[in-house]
Amino acid sequence: MDGYTIDQASARMGVSKHTLRYYEREGLLEPVAKEANGHRRYTDEDLGWVRTLQLLRGTGMPIREMKEFVELSRAGDLTVPQRIEVLAHYRDELLDRMAADRERLEFLDFKLEVYRGIEGDPDARTRAEVAQAEG
Repeated sequence: MDGYTIDQASARMGVSKHTLRYYEREGLLEPVAKEANGHRRYTDEDLGWVRTLQLLRGTGMPIREMKEFVELSRAGDLTVPQRIEVLAHYRDELLDRMAADRERLEFLDFKLEVYRGIEGDPDARTRAEVAQAEG
């Protein structure tokens, strides 16, 4: 039988075997084909879904909502408007987090420049203070 063993799928996707089994048990993945000996064989399509689930989870989407999204996807094209709504919501939240992260990064960069200036380059501190005052 073609495909990937659970060990290969786990390594390829960077998730544990437990996670792969969990996704299947919870219905996030379609039942995975099995060999005569009962060993799972993952297809490229299965791994594509695993990647989708990883990315959805990374947006902060809870498992419950991931299940709903998967069900919408399986229901066909009639659910495209609902899927757009779900993805747009998490996109907006992600953009908000990214903006907050940018602000924190700018703060850290400023503080690092100030501290490096104190440490050995007095001009760096002045430049950082001017940059902060300018906005």
